[in-house]
Amino acid sequence: MTTYNVVPGGNPAGKKSGGNNLGAKLGCGLAALLIIFLIANPFVTVGAGERAVLFSLSGGTLSRQLGEGTHLVVPFVQRPVFYDVRTQTYTMSAKHWEGEVKGDDSLTALTSDGQVVTIEISIRFHPDPNQIFRLHQRVGQDYANKIIRPEVRSQARVVVAEYPVKDVYSAERELIEKKIGDRLRNSLKENDIILEEVLMRDVQFSQAFATAIEQKQIAQQNAQRMQYVLQKAEKLKQQKILEAQGDARSIQLRGRAIAQNARIVQYEYARKVAPNVSAIITDGRNVTVPFASAAPVGGAGRR
Repeated sequence: MTTYNVVPGGNPAGKKSGGNNLGAKLGCGLAALLIIFLIANPFVTVGAGERAVLFSLSGGTLSRQLGEGTHLVVPFVQRPVFYDVRTQTYTMSAKHWEGEVKGDDSLTALTSDGQVVTIEISIRFHPDPNQIFRLHQRVGQDYANKIIRPEVRSQARVVVAEYPVKDVYSAERELIEKKIGDRLRNSLKENDIILEEVLMRDVQFSQAFATAIEQKQIAQQNAQRMQYVLQKAEKLKQQKILEAQGDARSIQLRGRAIAQNARIVQYEYARKVAPNVSAIITDGRNVTVPFASAAPVGGAGRR
């Protein structure tokens, strides 16, 4: 027969001891779970300009993303994958120190007249912040090599093939750049990437075409020089014509004056024959004084 010590106003001593042990075990279990929970770090912090996609071991990629800030996830079940949604630049350049691919990464294209051009190009873009979970499902984090690079090369070649080579380095270059941007914007949007800008940084031609352009420029300079020479000769010709017309007009006026006064002929003849003589006897009776300062010789005349 078992005997219990009864405490007034309380439970039997044996039952109190068993209850205390159970409470201690529960407390230790909760403390252990709390420690494990904290070690597992159930909090996820998404930085500025980032989005996080949640991948669940039970259901795969969840159809939502975490915005900026701190979020609570299920440890060991949900794993965050981070994406940068700020503006990014992808460059394809011939210079080995530029671009994502080291070495000559420029693209080549054929113009509508069969000329080969080499293009250095950069694009600015960012992933669609509202569709990060879909981008993660379809493409993944390596979207630059899987989507950006091949689409840029493809769309640029399609547009360049519509223009002759002379348009690629002329004022039409801006139009070509715009058309590449329009086509690229549509193709990237289908993959949840937003295009901001396309920059055609440099265009190089084949050596044969570069030589042809140089020769054409030399020919144009020579033609401009010849045109200048012809214009100068034409101006000189017009000047001589005007001078001849002036001389003719002068002769005409002098002829009219001589016809009206025959003594002017005598005066001009005397001035030409002896410009330094102050007086000349012209007919043995009359004396002509060619200068106003000269005094008559021998009076007004002799009879």
